[in-house]
Amino acid sequence: MPQTNDAQLILWGRSTSSNVMKVLWLLDELGLDYQRHDVGGDFGGTDSPEYRRHNPTGLVPTLQDGDFRLWESNAILRYLASIHPTPLWPQAPRMRATIDQWMDFQQTVLNGLVVAVFRPLIRLPAAQRDPAQIARDAKALAAGWRLLLPQLEAHAYVAGDGFSLADIPLGVLVHRFYALDIERPEMPALRAWYERLLTRPAYVRHAALPLV
Repeated sequence: MPQTNDAQLILWGRSTSSNVMKVLWLLDELGLDYQRHDVGGDFGGTDSPEYRRHNPTGLVPTLQDGDFRLWESNAILRYLASIHPTPLWPQAPRMRATIDQWMDFQQTVLNGLVVAVFRPLIRLPAAQRDPAQIARDAKALAAGWRLLLPQLEAHAYVAGDGFSLADIPLGVLVHRFYALDIERPEMPALRAWYERLLTRPAYVRHAALPLV
């Protein structure tokens, strides 16, 4: 595979997708040039034969780097951090493994809990919502975030005392947690971490946005 050329980077996916937001945030943090094309959601395009050839899931995002294409948002984050070496994904095996652990936690534990609350509140008309179910799902979501609390009570960021790749997937979701109209328990360490993320311009530009 040839070395990447920033001008060749193309991101396929609507900017309102949480998984696309992750990649946009990192591209901005790394100062990389790229093009982005709207696909998915109201833009459609993900069921086209051409798109499915490059991403058989029909989901977004897909990254195109010259003749190389990659899907799955967290894999894209790791790829970009590999070809543009950065302290956000250090070489030290244990530190890198810790970062990977929390990135996978976002996908396997928290993502589904967020979607269960986000989808009815943002995507369904009020008449079609089940308030009791939403309240139950909000409690389950809070319980999911509690699993992260010991880490944030001991460190400023998810994987340690410095901002890292681990903060990006979880940071996109924590904004949704605080922006959704739900009851939330007080979790000072989680709130403090969220407020630290809000000081990062790339986070504000790409992730801390109105929910749609």
